[in-house]
Amino acid sequence: MKKLYTLIIIILMISSFSLLFSQESIEAGNKLLKKIDRNLSPESFESLKKIINIEPNGTKKEFVLYVLKKGNDKMVTTFLSPKSEVGRSTLRLDENMWLYIPNVGKPMRITSLQSVIGGIFNNSDIMQLDYTAEYNVIEISDVGKEKLLILKAKSFNVAYDKLKMWVSAKYTTPTKIECYTASGMLIKTLHFKEIKDFGNGIVRPSVLETDSPLHKGYKAVMIYANISPRKIDDEVFTLNYMGKIKDLRK
Repeated sequence: MKKLYTLIIIILMISSFSLLFSQESIEAGNKLLKKIDRNLSPESFESLKKIINIEPNGTKKEFVLYVLKKGNDKMVTTFLSPKSEVGRSTLRLDENMWLYIPNVGKPMRITSLQSVIGGIFNNSDIMQLDYTAEYNVIEISDVGKEKLLILKAKSFNVAYDKLKMWVSAKYTTPTKIECYTASGMLIKTLHFKEIKDFGNGIVRPSVLETDSPLHKGYKAVMIYANISPRKIDDEVFTLNYMGKIKDLRK
């Protein structure tokens, strides 16, 4: 009986230690995720990026977007090209999204899984907020010279229920992200490439490529031309301002 009691105490001690270690690891993972967010972009910034949709036959369609972001819940974009898209804008406030089309009444509600440009990048990819705004780290491990973070969505409204994020030890930015549904199905893989110094301490991948087992043969590429800190008034992130976003470009 005494031996059994001792064994139970040992098991409880081991369980408590494992739980404490797990909690410390998760806290470290969430701290690392915050650093990743800031290495990818300042809290408030402007950016210019090109998105290229590539079809299986090699046909390409290109879009150039001007982007403004503030905090972890506000982002607005406007199309600079092609000519047929100029003036169209999108607004994201937390999990809510809208599309503005010139001469078409008031802005329309859109969802994260839709795409204003077609192709593999959805609206959530195009208007990506800080990862810490949408996900919690539930697991962290070492994989060679990289860290592997398993992220779980904070709500059901997020585009992907779970992310597997491989992180560069040198730059503390993602090298690859796999995006999964709640059932565990792989939706797409994001590949972060071509590290670039954008100035103001921003050193990060300048190219983001994606492919999907659901869209075999299709590919999409997002190229960042610049990312720079900028103070932006809250008024910019309102429905009434969506038609004037292009005027803010310096």
